[in-house]
Amino acid sequence: MTEPASLSCGLAALLGLSRAVVLTVMVAGLADAASAQSTARNPSEPPRVSASRVATYSPPSGVAFRTVPVISEGVRLNAEVFSPQAAGSGPLPTVIQANGWGGVAAVLREDAVALARAGYLVIDFDYRGWGLSDGRLVLAGDPAAASGRRLTAPVEELREYIDPIEQTVDWLNVVNWAMGEPAVDRERVGLRGTSYSGGHVVFVAGHDSRVKAIVSQVGGFGSNWVMTPGAMRDTTWREATGRARGDIGYPEPGARVVGNLRGAPIRDKLALYAPLDEAPKLTHCAALFIVAEHDELVRNDLGAHRAFELMPDPRKDYVVIPNITHFGIYKEGRQEAITRAIAWFDRYLKP
Repeated sequence: MTEPASLSCGLAALLGLSRAVVLTVMVAGLADAASAQSTARNPSEPPRVSASRVATYSPPSGVAFRTVPVISEGVRLNAEVFSPQAAGSGPLPTVIQANGWGGVAAVLREDAVALARAGYLVIDFDYRGWGLSDGRLVLAGDPAAASGRRLTAPVEELREYIDPIEQTVDWLNVVNWAMGEPAVDRERVGLRGTSYSGGHVVFVAGHDSRVKAIVSQVGGFGSNWVMTPGAMRDTTWREATGRARGDIGYPEPGARVVGNLRGAPIRDKLALYAPLDEAPKLTHCAALFIVAEHDELVRNDLGAHRAFELMPDPRKDYVVIPNITHFGIYKEGRQEAITRAIAWFDRYLKP
């Protein structure tokens, strides 16, 4: 299948897990078992990073690194926090990042280091079911025992599918987490998204006025191709009906059904995703749109440039990096892209 022109993708090289897990666990919340934690814990205890999914990474000199759990709709996300090692005790301007279609946080570490060296606290995170994050749990059989809100049951962990509604909720919850972190300056928080998440940052900023600046890089700004009249729309509705009636489940982890993109789409959720609708709401933050001149996967005129036009705040810019393709932004265009992003955040997140 050929990728539709309006579809954004993530990086091709992935470092995430690619397995379905069926196991017996104690699940908190009978009514919400699908999104509960994979290990029972006392609600008074802080959440823990899953021991089997701890990042093994040593940052370069001058950069501090740690991993933290972020809870999004009951699912434990893995987040990686970078900061200048010589930073004082005061809060820092903060940039939150995540990858695009099928991408994981580990791929963004080089950019996170560059931002940390520029004086930022940086939070990279994996979406639920991707990379080092836990996946959403669904019942895979009848409960063996139940007591109040807790039950023992076989469950299946959903991994490596594409649901932009879930992903943007994960973004919003990482922002929520950051607002409670003492090292974060809550008045100076920015977002940076690439490829499919280049649209996510516009969506999230449109819903959260605490975001003061965004950088959207080679962004995709919608998935309305799933509602193209004819076979495409029929497939979207057929899958939605089958899933609602229990005739079909979630895709296998990492399935490639849209070109060579990793992760099968939940098509009816893509149909709900319209980040361009949020662009007119960006009256509270500065936005930089970086595009590749020869992007073969997204239409810049219908996506990033249209978002730029719709945004009412004059604190905006639209930059075309010449002579590169979509994936060139991660290769020959990477240095210019991160340099421009840092300059943008310096302008709007630093005093």
